[in-house]
Amino acid sequence: MLTATARGVRAGRRWFRAFRRTRPFWGSLWLVLGGWTVLKFSLGAIRLVTVTGFDALAGYLVGGGMMLCGLIPLALPRQRYTFGLLGTVLAVVSLVVSNLGGFLLGMLLGVLGGAMIVGWGPRRRRRARAGRAPVESGSGRC
Repeated sequence: MLTATARGVRAGRRWFRAFRRTRPFWGSLWLVLGGWTVLKFSLGAIRLVTVTGFDALAGYLVGGGMMLCGLIPLALPRQRYTFGLLGTVLAVVSLVVSNLGGFLLGMLLGVLGGAMIVGWGPRRRRRARAGRAPVESGSGRC
């Protein structure tokens, strides 16, 4: 007999599995990690950021934008093309504006995640079993 906690854990795992399969989860994860890496290597004293202006602020904006572009497709999977491409562009831009894109690691994770988001598609239904004959449609003319 299962305890209530074990049943709750199983229900949680089933929910997470269904969530992960109906959204571009892995691409979003890589894009968010890439954005976090770019943001982490852009961090400086806030006083320094306000003194130096937009050059220092660009790393924050690009890293935060990458993280946002990774999180939106989890909530709205139909918008995966828009935010996957935008996240990929931001990852490439991070090479110029933010310490070589988080020392190349953030940029590579961002490009990988953006490509995975764009390439993700919802699950298709399985075809009819091999034992069944295909259904013919139309008049039979070529």
